[in-house]
This record gives sequence, C-alpha cells and structure tokens, in this order.
Amino acid sequence: MLVVEDEQDIADLVALHLRDVGFTVTTVNDGHKGMREATAGDWDLVILDIRLPGVDGLSICRALRQSANYVPVLMLTSKTTELDRVLGLELGADDYVSKPFSVAELVARVKAILRRVEIIQPVAGADQENIEVGGIHIDLASREVSINGRPVDLTAREFDLLLHFARHPGRVFNRTQLLDNVWGYGHEGYEHTVNSHINRLRAKIESDEGEPQYIVTVWGVGYKLAAPSLAAV
Repeated sequence: MLVVEDEQDIADLVALHLRDVGFTVTTVNDGHKGMREATAGDWDLVILDIRLPGVDGLSICRALRQSANYVPVLMLTSKTTELDRVLGLELGADDYVSKPFSVAELVARVKAILRRVEIIQPVAGADQENIEVGGIHIDLASREVSINGRPVDLTAREFDLLLHFARHPGRVFNRTQLLDNVWGYGHEGYEHTVNSHINRLRAKIESDEGEPQYIVTVWGVGYKLAAPSLAAV
C-alpha cells in the first residue's frame, strides 16, 4: 500500500495505524516521487493527498486511471475544497476522507475499498465467468468488453458500473445505491458523478444515446440494465 502525503506527521500516523492492522505500507512525501512510485508499483491501494508539492494528487489519480491495471485510490482532501473532491471522484477515485480525519474512519474506508475490489475483480488463476448481455460480452478475467464482437475501451470505473448492472439485470438502482455499490461510498450531493459516468458509458455501448437499449433511465427512480437476455457462460 502506498501513502503519498507531504505532511510527515500525517503520513507517519496513517502508516502506523495501517501497519497495526496488518498492511505493508510505503510512504512518499512529494508529488514527483509519488507519481513515479504510484505508476511503477503493483499496489493494492494508493492513498493520495490532493495538495502535494511538484505534482498534485489529482494528476497522479488521472495517471493511474489511464493505466490498464486498476489500482484503488483513496483521496485525502481539505473540507474546504469541495471542487477537488468532485474532480477526484470524476477522475475515478474510489473514496475520499476529509482532513482533519479520524484514523479509525480512514482505516475503515480502506478496508471497505479492498472488500469491494475483492468482489469485483477476478482472482488470478481461478475460473472466471463471461457475461453475455444481448450483444455485450464482458470478460471478467481480462476486464474487457465487446459489443457484437467490436472491442469497447472502458475506464476502470465504467467497467465496474457496467459489470454491476450486468450482474443485476432488470433491477433498478438509484444514484445513491450506485455510489454505494460501485464507488464504495454514498454521499448526498454527488449524484452528478453517477450521471456523468452513465452518460460516458452510454456513449460507448449504445448505438443511439438518445434511445438507449441497455442502460435505461427509470424516471424518478434511477437506472437499470434492460437487455433482452443475460447468461453466464
């Protein structure tokens, strides 16, 4: 686990408590080094302060989300920088904790993210299901998606969102439920994050975004996957 935090006292405190519950932790105190370590290492989780010298945490998060390998990200933010929190969520951060924070809450958030990742990511070497939803093919082992044989390039969050719908065909989810189940947290006021990801996902998988056939809006409630069939093979 990597902690990128320029305040040494905070970095040491976070590392101490994470090590107490069994995690191996590396700390980095500036953005340039944080960028190198985060993008070069094979981390179970990266904890990023947004305000870093050199390269900010948002840039590091963006770089991680452009990588083919999915790395969970927990952002550390100031309570006065709501825009930074929104940007972090839009870039694909899994959760955030506002400073000053409770160490117990941070550790709980870390555990919750890792539990969610364990559920949605395939286990290496294990037999994996492939999900067919109409013309959509989802390969869990490679985290690849194709539409009628055409590869579709999805971000890690878009893949997780589509996978969640595909595992619950026909079920309607409101925005708060999607935040809880896909992002790993629920915060009133951040529903627009769900909206923007739904729009981007539709742009990639629907033949006509104006008349979606897969990700359908249930007005006044939320969204559902309305596909003709779904089968695990």
